[in-house]
Amino acid sequence: MLRVLLVTPDFPPSTGGIAVLLGNLVRSTPGLEIRVVALGEEGAAELDRAEGFETRRVGSVGMRRQLAVPMLNARLLYEATRFRPDVILSGHVVASIAALPIQRLMRVPLVQYVHADEIRVRPRLAGRAVRAAAATIAVSRYTRDLAVDAGADPQRVHVIPPGVELPSGPAAERSEDPIMLTVATFVSPRKGHDVVIRALPSIREAVPGARWIVIGDGPLRAKIEASAVAAGVDDAIDFLGRVGDEERDRWLDRARVFCMPSRLPPEGTGGEGFGIVYLEAGAHGLPVIGGRVAGALDAVVEGETGLLVDPVDHDAVAAAAIELLSNRSLADRLGAQGRLHAAEHAWPRIAARVEALLRETAAGRDG
Repeated sequence: MLRVLLVTPDFPPSTGGIAVLLGNLVRSTPGLEIRVVALGEEGAAELDRAEGFETRRVGSVGMRRQLAVPMLNARLLYEATRFRPDVILSGHVVASIAALPIQRLMRVPLVQYVHADEIRVRPRLAGRAVRAAAATIAVSRYTRDLAVDAGADPQRVHVIPPGVELPSGPAAERSEDPIMLTVATFVSPRKGHDVVIRALPSIREAVPGARWIVIGDGPLRAKIEASAVAAGVDDAIDFLGRVGDEERDRWLDRARVFCMPSRLPPEGTGGEGFGIVYLEAGAHGLPVIGGRVAGALDAVVEGETGLLVDPVDHDAVAAAAIELLSNRSLADRLGAQGRLHAAEHAWPRIAARVEALLRETAAGRDG
């Protein structure tokens, strides 16, 4: 079996996009012998015991990044000398600090994942990683362009989108009530919660009884809740916080529209590398509203699986929500197409593409 050493600061039980991607990738590649090096987190020990692959934890996601990242890279050096991998898979550019010298000294090729925002936040490190990696996996065409702009050889950048877990159980009944749903953390303002709040008065005027269900938590939640009160729309919003997968899936089945008008950061680059939640919504037959920027251009097929709008224009967000909440036949058609689009991104298909690239890269290590 091909021996893969995966190093990443983000891994389950963390629920961020990178962690979800890498966790599902490992579970979907039983033909690989994978050892994971990741940061520790509450609940990680129980999860690791239940998984069928080896995970080495170091430090904690709660540590200052200046301490956690060096610890992660030091552990990578230790594991590489003992595991003797055929290829190293770096899930984030911060993990390339140790992976790059290992690639040179041990002649172990590096495959670097890039997402988007880390290229904006750490441009020098990202540039060094993608220039030196034997292969780079970009999660979208947008991210590919960012990687090439950072110095990557276009011939060594491969666009492989994230996968999605398709629903396996019976679906909950779609509600007759005009329910709009958002599943996103309150870590960055770019997720668009503030824009939806400004859109809600128009939505409620056109669609009486419209409600917004918000799943997710984070440091910006209190500020968003306060803005909802100030706008006089808090009575139409349910902030549910962080919920389990089963409850999240029930809302994905019950809601009528998924809305996350994610936008670019003020610098004009970075942002949403892809947007796995758009695929998750589509997998449940839910039409989506996304921002017409960045990775959402790959995750949402405009006019087929959802509607893409100017993410900073609350009137545009309101118009899209009103159209989908009012036009049931359109919403059903987009939702049905969303299921097909999600099926094309089912994890077995996506994982097979990543595994093929890892094997191809490892095969060329002596070339």
